[in-house]
Amino acid sequence: MRVVAKFGGTSLGSGDRINRAADSIADAVAQGNEIAVVASAMGNTTDELLEEIEFDVEGSDRAEIVSMGERTSVRMLKAALAARGVEAVFLEPGSERWPVFTDGRGEVDVERTREAAAELAAELDDVVPVITGFLAEGPDGGVTTLGRGGSDTTAVMLGNYMDADEVVIVTDVEGVMTGDPHVVEGARNVAEISVDELRNLSFRGAEVVAPSALSYKDGDLDVRVVHYQHGDLLAGGTDVVGEFENLIDMREKPLACLTVAGRAIRNRPGILQELSTALGDSDINVDAVASGMDSVTFYVDQDVAERAENILHQEVISVDSLSSVTVNDDVAVVRVMGGKLPNQPGVIRNFVDPLSDAGINIHDLITSATSVAVFVAWDDREETLKIIQEEF
Repeated sequence: MRVVAKFGGTSLGSGDRINRAADSIADAVAQGNEIAVVASAMGNTTDELLEEIEFDVEGSDRAEIVSMGERTSVRMLKAALAARGVEAVFLEPGSERWPVFTDGRGEVDVERTREAAAELAAELDDVVPVITGFLAEGPDGGVTTLGRGGSDTTAVMLGNYMDADEVVIVTDVEGVMTGDPHVVEGARNVAEISVDELRNLSFRGAEVVAPSALSYKDGDLDVRVVHYQHGDLLAGGTDVVGEFENLIDMREKPLACLTVAGRAIRNRPGILQELSTALGDSDINVDAVASGMDSVTFYVDQDVAERAENILHQEVISVDSLSSVTVNDDVAVVRVMGGKLPNQPGVIRNFVDPLSDAGINIHDLITSATSVAVFVAWDDREETLKIIQEEF
């Protein structure tokens, strides 16, 4: 089996942890597996280096400085593997077999990286490459970086381009948990999670796998997250399944927009729950919700709008901080879903500007980590769909 194993900073944060990492790699190699290793900077080295830059510095010099953490890690880990009789070589930007390149815009040079990664993969029978994560080589041969979470990106990208069977992310959490074990009681490991679920969690603060890395995962590549104390690269942890698919969808039936207004509604604890529960108890499905300083808007099927209005009106007259409910019929929604959406600067403008140029009024715009929902008048739905398809 061919495995790319990424060790995070915490998992390499001390000599003992480096030994633990080397043991797990050596065990996997002894079982006949082909292993490539991606190493982050030890502990918090990168952040500490950045904090010490209290002077004006060019981007190229900054990249060289912060690269020292990863450069140290790969040398330490290579030496630990050699002490165990494992043939290993450390790779950093500028190395003869270095596999990660960026173009003149600082983005991954896919063609060059894919070719170099394939060449490196062909040599895995003889040696374990220990590769600096986060770093890349620019078109001029200088050091560039892949941004926050870049080591995860390095690992999953190389796993894809090296035709690996699996990428293992070794970190300081027991895979993906049902909640933060430092905050909630009874948190337990989730055996399996989809890339869409994990990416949404990652963009909302869950530090498991960098969102930028997941866009390189395809359906044939397994990704697994394990704790550094687990000691086994080939089992345990949480499996990340599936792949991102770009999708543009237009809802076939019209929606109604029900807006509940009230004074300081955002600061009223439980008000959204009360309104949602009232609709749910009457078997009314809510397609989407938008909230503001003094209003909450529910989108429901138009054929249940009158019943929904009466239900919400009962809540309005029973709660002092609520003042009124209004309904707007004949609303259409077009949704764009895609794993790479958050990595596209100006993606919202790419939707809004052409719709504005076409004279289409946007009723509402609701975004999440991996999707954008555009609400327009029902009569504008077909043109909206066409414009978004052309732009996306």
